[in-house]
Amino acid sequence: MTSSTAGNTAANWAAFTTAEPGLSATVEARFGSYTHHVLATLRKDGSPRTSGLEVRFLDGELWLGMMPGSLKALDLRRDPRFALQANPGEGTAPDGGDVRICGRAIEVEDAETKDGYVKEVEPPQPFHLFRTELTEVVRTYVEDDAYLVAQVWKPGEPVRTLKRT
Repeated sequence: MTSSTAGNTAANWAAFTTAEPGLSATVEARFGSYTHHVLATLRKDGSPRTSGLEVRFLDGELWLGMMPGSLKALDLRRDPRFALQANPGEGTAPDGGDVRICGRAIEVEDAETKDGYVKEVEPPQPFHLFRTELTEVVRTYVEDDAYLVAQVWKPGEPVRTLKRT
């Protein structure tokens, strides 16, 4: 599924995995290495807020679940833009590189969809559930101890690879 909002192209997780199976597998593995990650949202005044978060990849979607009334959920209700950084883990060289996903989070109100998520994940009740529309996925890593490499994917475009010494 690809959608367009205000001229911005976005895609769900399934569309990303279809377009770039190798990069999506690396990104999903990075998120799967740890339970908690960092979500950046926008406060009412436009300043950034970072919060810890668990994520799930299910049924071709990247899901964000949150406690009821949490500030990050209220932020996303007001402005759906987010950036999600995978936990780098201990040390300075995470396997698979550093990964980040940007996009928009859409709250799920549909009872059937939420029930399906509950059956799979068993989250504490009640909770907010958001599905994501991706606008950018970035992987950064060091190659041959000489190059900083950034792979950048945006919906409808091939992966761009940038190298710096």
